Formats: sequence, structure tokens, C-alpha cells
Amino acid sequence: MSVFNRFQGVFFSPQPTFKALSEKPVWVDALIIIFIVTAVFSYLTAPYTSQDTYKAMKDNVKLQEKMGKERFEAAIKDLENPTEMSRIRSSLLYIPVPLVIGLLISSLFMLIIGRIVSTEGTFIAVFTALLHANFIDKILGNAIRLVLILTRKSAIQTTTSLALLVPNADFTSNTFIFLSQFDFFQLWMFAVIGYGLSFIFKISVKKAMVISYSFWVLKSCFNLAIIFLFRSFMG
Repeated sequence: MSVFNRFQGVFFSPQPTFKALSEKPVWVDALIIIFIVTAVFSYLTAPYTSQDTYKAMKDNVKLQEKMGKERFEAAIKDLENPTEMSRIRSSLLYIPVPLVIGLLISSLFMLIIGRIVSTEGTFIAVFTALLHANFIDKILGNAIRLVLILTRKSAIQTTTSLALLVPNADFTSNTFIFLSQFDFFQLWMFAVIGYGLSFIFKISVKKAMVISYSFWVLKSCFNLAIIFLFRSFMG
């Protein structure tokens, strides 16, 4: 199955697509596509991300005390006038590489959870399914987010989640942070992953959906913990 057929299959015919992938895992081209798309998205949105971070940090006295004046001023300077090299370095390393590592770790945890109900399946099969399911979030989802960011000229409160229901909420508020975990493209992606897991572990779709969304809950809890920890550091 060609990469184009797999790409359109993820969106329009996920069950036969993931059945084929479970029988013959093909992942290298999908990984390259995800890496490139993420790098391009990061590069195009970097000026707005830096601008938002600069505005959030520049008057933060508590953060300055924690970091030290010299380090704080250097960080502010880099955010205010980022170099093209720092933008490229961030786009190629600081965003895509952690994403790939996260996908590997996520695949391992999904395999571990799957082992509770099945002895079938391999790590490569789960990784392949997760990579292809990410076409939904990293390609279509990021395309929508990019349009929103370029339109609003800001990345900080741009969301494709339930946080859209509270447009006036501050992005640091508990309400916004909680609702932002319910991202429409992520929820769609985990539904599609469920189909993949059902073929990989040879279990019912219902059980596979439970595994998929159980992992989503764990992932969301981890994200919330990181966000609240970062917020406490920022003061």
C-alpha cells in the first residue's frame, strides 16, 4: 500500500488501512512525513510563539528572581530578537525530536496496556499505527492551527479544543488548561488508533477503544501535571 493510499485511508477508510498495517507494518516514510510537517509547522509559527513567550515573561518579577537577573535578561533578549539560526535549530531539533521520542514512549505504554488483554502484537506494529494515526493531528490539525495562528498573529490561545467554548478565559486559567486537553483532532486520532489496536492485539474494537482512550486519559493527566508545574515555576 502506497503512502498516499495509507494517508487517505487513515481519514476515509481506517479499518482496512490499519488491518493492512497490522499485517505488514510500514513506518519509515510515515515517520519522515511527521518529522518534516512538524518541523515546518514549528518554523512557521516560531515568530508568534517567541512573541507570546516574550510578552508573558518580560514583566514576570518572580521568574526573574528564580532565574537570576543575568539569565533572565539573556532569555528575554533571545525571545525579543531571535536569530534565524535559533529558529531553524528549534524547528529541526527542539520540537520534532521530542515528538518522535514521545511517540516511541507512547507506543511502549500502549503495548504494555495491551498486554493486559492480549499476548498478540508487537512494538513496531503499535508504533506504525500511532504514526499513521498522527496524520490526523499533525497534518490536518496543524494545518488548521497554522491558519488560526497566522490569522490571529498569536499562538498562545490558539486552540482546536473544547477551550473554544470559553473564548474569554485566560490561557493560564484552570478552565482553559483543562478544556484544552479535549482537542478535537486528538480525540479523532485516538478513535482511529483504537481500530489499529483491535487488529494488532486481535481484540474487539470496544476493548481496543478502551485501551486507546485509557492512554489518552493518562497522557492528559501527565500534560496537566507538566503544565501546572511549569505554571508554578513561572510564578
